Amino acid sequence: MLGYFGRRLLMTIPILIGVSIVIFITIKIIPGDPVASMLGPTGSPEARAALHARLGLDKPVPVQYVSWFWHSLTGDFGTSMTRHTAVAPIVLDALKNTLVLTVAAAVLALVLGLAVGALTGLRRNGIAARIGNALALFSISVPQYSIGLLLIIYLASQAGLFPVAGMHNPNGDGGFGDLFNHLILPAITAALVPAGIIARMFRSAVLDVMSMDFIEALRARGLSRNRVMLHAFHNTVPSLLTVAGLQIGYLLGGVVFVEAVFAWPGIGLLVYQSITQRDLPVIQAGVLVSAFAFVLVNLVVDALHGVIDPRIRA
Repeated sequence: MLGYFGRRLLMTIPILIGVSIVIFITIKIIPGDPVASMLGPTGSPEARAALHARLGLDKPVPVQYVSWFWHSLTGDFGTSMTRHTAVAPIVLDALKNTLVLTVAAAVLALVLGLAVGALTGLRRNGIAARIGNALALFSISVPQYSIGLLLIIYLASQAGLFPVAGMHNPNGDGGFGDLFNHLILPAITAALVPAGIIARMFRSAVLDVMSMDFIEALRARGLSRNRVMLHAFHNTVPSLLTVAGLQIGYLLGGVVFVEAVFAWPGIGLLVYQSITQRDLPVIQAGVLVSAFAFVLVNLVVDALHGVIDPRIRA
């Protein structure tokens, strides 16, 4: 098991290096000059040259990449061009807020996806199964920001049941109850797409397992329906882990629309605001941290996959 986990861990190194190269190149090809945006139209050529040198923009691109990547490995993401503070605390605070939203949405997506997938897989010819399939397809197809806006209009603004935006009420105590109340609508909005995908994939896994010969053998031996379902569910866990891991990784980097609609101060909203401000160090750090979190989640999923299914370790 340790050898399997070690191989998976080594595979993440070239992946992270490749991701960092893509991020760095993408930032470089974005139109515009960050120095000009920092100094404004009145900046003198001498001031521009001095700022270029201070930021290291006068060096060759490979040298800039190596310097940036090495400092990133040590946790030094540079200084924000608009906030004039260290980037690392800004990104880490935003990441904590994104993790809160991601965990809540992931739990909700897993519960809904498993329930709908099991219902549509075990009772595939019933009316409830057809409704479940329709809901799963609807949740995948409808844009998240549209659902978020509808929830804000009808449940927050008109009904007043939930807050419109943010994580805490400025006049509240900032406790768990206040956070939970602000979390409900963003979590529901973010969980819709992963829940639909998990439901569809889990339904397919249940149908495949239930059609296998060993299920008929278990029934022939006189096992109860619940025991047969338990064996069937055990054989769907590997595929369920893979899909759930991908969806959790998607939530870490894909909730930018949800965070923007609900003004949730996460890493997606931070990167979005930094793009409009051309704050390149924050953009690079935010995307790199999101990519690292995605790779880490998939590494954990691979390890759990190896624990559950010995064939994977071989």
